[in-house]
Amino acid sequence: MAVLVTGGAGYIGSHTVAALLEKGEEVVVLDNLQQGHREAVTGGRFYEGDLRDEEVLDRVFRENSIDAVIHFAASSLVGESMKEPGKYYHNNVYGALCLLEAMNRVGVKRIVFSSTAATYGEPDSVPIRETDRTQPTNVYGETKLAMEKMIRWYEVAHEFRFVSLRYFNAAGAHESGRIGEDHRPESHLVPIILQTALGQRSHISVFGEDYPTEDGSCVRDYIHVSDLSDAHILAVERLRRGEDSAIYNLGNGEGFSVKQVIEIARRITGRDIPAVIEARRAGDPAVLVASSDKARAELGWNPHRSNLERIIESAWAWHQSRPQGYND
Repeated sequence: MAVLVTGGAGYIGSHTVAALLEKGEEVVVLDNLQQGHREAVTGGRFYEGDLRDEEVLDRVFRENSIDAVIHFAASSLVGESMKEPGKYYHNNVYGALCLLEAMNRVGVKRIVFSSTAATYGEPDSVPIRETDRTQPTNVYGETKLAMEKMIRWYEVAHEFRFVSLRYFNAAGAHESGRIGEDHRPESHLVPIILQTALGQRSHISVFGEDYPTEDGSCVRDYIHVSDLSDAHILAVERLRRGEDSAIYNLGNGEGFSVKQVIEIARRITGRDIPAVIEARRAGDPAVLVASSDKARAELGWNPHRSNLERIIESAWAWHQSRPQGYND
């Protein structure tokens, strides 16, 4: 039986495909390549197509013996979501609806959903736990929460089983050096810092240094992308064992400040990496860190690659070898 990975040519999706293949799984990938890269898909059977295309989805399920789906495919830029809410509702929510309907037509009832800790909005406490209230502060988080709720209702109506994984910042690159992080445009802190180290940017912006944190800059969760891949596979295994649906946070439990990330990157790269302090961005909380206690206890998840040095070392190796990303 095969695992279908939607958005499998994207950053986290491609690393999960690689991890599945390493475990000997049969893998099917569906991606429209709007954000993903064909070269990032290291194996399996690839289909170029959109979730909202019923004909493509039915063909994927008809031509493969799929027993579980890992769903990554979604638009994910917070700023863009606030400017183009329609795009996010159509691609994320309607796209997920089309996927669930196609799964239901063929009787595939297991789905692992790549959600986000942005579903929580401004946290009431840190670290964030799965029982905390969900009140997103942006359209991206709102659509992800809507997708979670929709999957839950498919469980009620059609006996689906799901695992929803909520996390913040994936970072780093595969240990093989073959795949890494390449977004267009790039919005993630670690690759922006490393692009600055390569001279592709004049500086890295630090938005605010007067937050109530140890060094005044925002603190965020950073998880190695391969640790996230492991969690998705553990979630598939949970569903295959027939266990109940569940929601898990994936976090490092402590968080790293923007200034910490920059300083460690300077040490690892040996580059100056100019940083410019700018005004706070509206809506940026001081600290966003998720507790992963539940995932560790129930999934057996062990994020052993997620110290900041290892994350940046792997990312730096990728960016040095592929300074133009997959365009090289």
